[in-house]
Amino acid sequence: MQIYNKYIVIMRYKKLAQCGNVNLPYGTECVVIDKHIICDKGIICYVASQDAFNYFSQNDDGNGLERGRLTQAIIKRLDRKEHDPTYQDRWDKVWSDPVCQKYKRSDFADHWLWNYDFYNAPLLDLQYIAKLVGVK
Repeated sequence: MQIYNKYIVIMRYKKLAQCGNVNLPYGTECVVIDKHIICDKGIICYVASQDAFNYFSQNDDGNGLERGRLTQAIIKRLDRKEHDPTYQDRWDKVWSDPVCQKYKRSDFADHWLWNYDFYNAPLLDLQYIAKLVGVK
């Protein structure tokens, strides 16, 4: 597993974090120390936590905002919506695609959850998955 040094806020983080109440606007840069995302106030969260997945994106390559936009758009596109006849078709594509398979958590055989690597994936892979599921 690669250790990243930089993360960026992809959606305002206004919550109680490990270091206390934090209000980080979109685009705020953070660092990673010992697998924890850190801001000027202290430790926010663990890099593999749900808060990290929802509010931050790896930014070592300077593409963190785009990476975050794509991961969130893919997740939103795959959410079940009422009266959506193509919902299962999108998921069938994901389940059968070898690129997507790299990003499935292996500890859930019959349920798809995105793994840590998905949230840190190269932009080309995320762009491919976004196109596969019909992100506009």
